Order: sequence, then C-alpha cells, then structure tokens
Amino acid sequence: MPKIATQSLASHRDWRRNQLIEAAAAIALESGGAAITVSAVAARAGLSRTSVYEYFCSSSDVVSHVLIGELERYQSFLDIAISSVDSLEAKLEAWVRASLAYITTGDHLLAKGLGALGNNPDLISIFRRKHHELLQPLASVFQQMGVRDIERSLQITQLIVDLAAKKIEKLKESSVENERPQSIEAEISFAIEILHASLPVLKNR
Repeated sequence: MPKIATQSLASHRDWRRNQLIEAAAAIALESGGAAITVSAVAARAGLSRTSVYEYFCSSSDVVSHVLIGELERYQSFLDIAISSVDSLEAKLEAWVRASLAYITTGDHLLAKGLGALGNNPDLISIFRRKHHELLQPLASVFQQMGVRDIERSLQITQLIVDLAAKKIEKLKESSVENERPQSIEAEISFAIEILHASLPVLKNR
C-alpha cells in the first residue's frame, strides 16, 4: 500500500471519515439506524473493523456523526427557506413548508436514525441540542411577532408539522400518483392555516 504524503494525510482522513459516514447513512436508509454497527459499516465501505475504529470509537459514535450531519443539512435547508422571504408571516410559512418538504422525502435519515438512539444519553443529548438549534430561527420569528410564550409556540408548531408529516406519508403510500401533489399541498396549506389561526391565542397567553 503506497504511503500517503504528510500534507495530504489530513485530507485523506477527512475523505475516509466521510466515506464511512456515507456508508452508515446508506445502512440507515435501507435498514434503520439500529442497523448501524461497526461491522456493518466496515463491510459496506469495504474496510476492516479495525480501520473503522481508527475513525470512530463505537457504533454510537458513528450514529452520532450521521445524525449531526443530517441535522446540519436540515438546518441549512430551513435557513435558506427563511432567508428567501421578508415578512414574518412569510418566514413562518416558509419554515413550515421547508420542514414538511424535508422530512417527507425518502432521503431523510432523522426518523430512521432516531431508532438507534435507544437509551444512550450521549446520543440523546446531541440530538436534543441540535434539534434546539433547528428551532431557533422559528423562535426568533415568534419573538418578533410579539408571541409571549415562545416555548409553547415552538411545541405547538412542531406538533402541527409532525401531524402533517404523518398524514403526508400516508398520502404518499395510498393516494393516486397523479393526485398526490395536490393532496400533499392541501395538507401543507391546512397545517399553515392552523398555525396562523393559533397566533392570536399565542400572542395573548
């Protein structure tokens, strides 16, 4: 095996680490986050288990990197959506639309990755911290709108989005394909209407 030049060693390690994370992400998509193990990642990447341990100390360590990477992509997706509009109402709608667009795609790893969290306190802590960061742009919008109980407003918004996402997932599985876009748009619009209707109450609490 040829030696790697010193100046390229760091970039090679970054490349190899990313390769292993991508292998783990592929496993999560196919079989769920619980299927991410050092052995499975090694086999997927065509490496030995020892090689994987050069980059990650455990299966949980691999899972945490997959989740962090996915949440960072999610954050970027939401930030772009909110920054593309000006009014506070439009930012709120953009956040909801972007959230539903992202979490209802076949590529997202959040739901499947969560299955591997189990009772691992470190992974749970990482996820909660990153999830809190996801909600901060929305919290800022609520604050500028004059909402008093921002924490409750975030919880209500997340609940609305989660329920809409579940309904959209069912529509993707059961609805007629050529009618699906209209049905999905109707669910998104309904979720936004519910949130807008809740604003007066949230501002006065």
